[in-house]
Amino acid sequence: MTAQSIASVSKPQSSTVAASTGRTQGDAIIQVQDLAKIFDPDIRAVDGISFAVRRGEIFGFLGPNGAGKTTTIKVITTLIKKTSGSAIVDGINVDKDPAAIRKIIGYAAQEVGIDDELTGRENLRLQSALYHLPKGEREERISELLKAIDLEDAADRRAGTYSGGMRKRLDLAMALIPHPKVLFLDEPTTGLDPQNRAAVWEYIRGLNEQGMTIFLTTQYMEEADRLADRLCIIDHGHIMAEGTPASLKGSIGADVVTLAFKANGVANPNAAAKVALARILGIREIQEVDGGIAVYAQDAPALVQQIVLALNDAHLDIAELTLTHPTLDDVFMKYTGRKMRAEEVTPQRRTPWGARRRRPM
Repeated sequence: MTAQSIASVSKPQSSTVAASTGRTQGDAIIQVQDLAKIFDPDIRAVDGISFAVRRGEIFGFLGPNGAGKTTTIKVITTLIKKTSGSAIVDGINVDKDPAAIRKIIGYAAQEVGIDDELTGRENLRLQSALYHLPKGEREERISELLKAIDLEDAADRRAGTYSGGMRKRLDLAMALIPHPKVLFLDEPTTGLDPQNRAAVWEYIRGLNEQGMTIFLTTQYMEEADRLADRLCIIDHGHIMAEGTPASLKGSIGADVVTLAFKANGVANPNAAAKVALARILGIREIQEVDGGIAVYAQDAPALVQQIVLALNDAHLDIAELTLTHPTLDDVFMKYTGRKMRAEEVTPQRRTPWGARRRRPM
């Protein structure tokens, strides 16, 4: 799938495009203010968050399972009711006219929602009918999408015979049937191998380069870093940080040394380490994080020897030491106090046809 193959799939929604990137620099197409969603008895899945998505950008929501990403996207796409706050899409309030919002968006959920008993072409035909696409346009639209997602040769095979990457591409194509102004992608590459993940990334970029606004939730740091123009880091229903990937990494303002300690009889090794390292010039901040401490310092490589000696003098045995330039991993750790572990990423699931998550438009 190349960016050129996407050209006929997306109709640009605005003509105000930055020459250097091909991305719109216009007004906000999504505005969320003090949004909250509480599930009984008192589970605050989303807890008073506010943000805006600019027209024509790829906007990322980065966070682990349970952070509130999917709940947020389901409120904005009118799949569930909010508890309080407001959400507006292209000037339309989700409470006042949800049907109008459904006509201008596409949504691909975490769970692939295709019918395994139908062929790829038949899945697209059914979705075209659900979106009320005029009959005269359906076959042309289906042909465009099959070409764009590189499934022309497999179009008349049962979808149950498709690989995970093929199924994901077909699922994304189904969300594109109505030429949406905004495409919502909820963890679009979870469970895919690196090759298929890279192909989906290229596909997403191609859509965006044609003017489509994309709201992307992800658990993958690399995905957020490579795709998102701007992103929010969300955890436990709260937005912890917001900005471009570069500005968020720049906000760290230092190299990061992460340390974990062996159990050797010291009652509180993290606290002891903070005391031992506080005297070293050049260390800007020491933060307790999940499993150890994070040391933020300018020119940290030059300080590693001093850090090791100071910890040795404090009778602390180092189990692990890592030195990195700022990454989104470090940003997440700084604002949440923990790393986003790989085991938090769930595999792709197959959703039975009866459990489909899209509504007819």
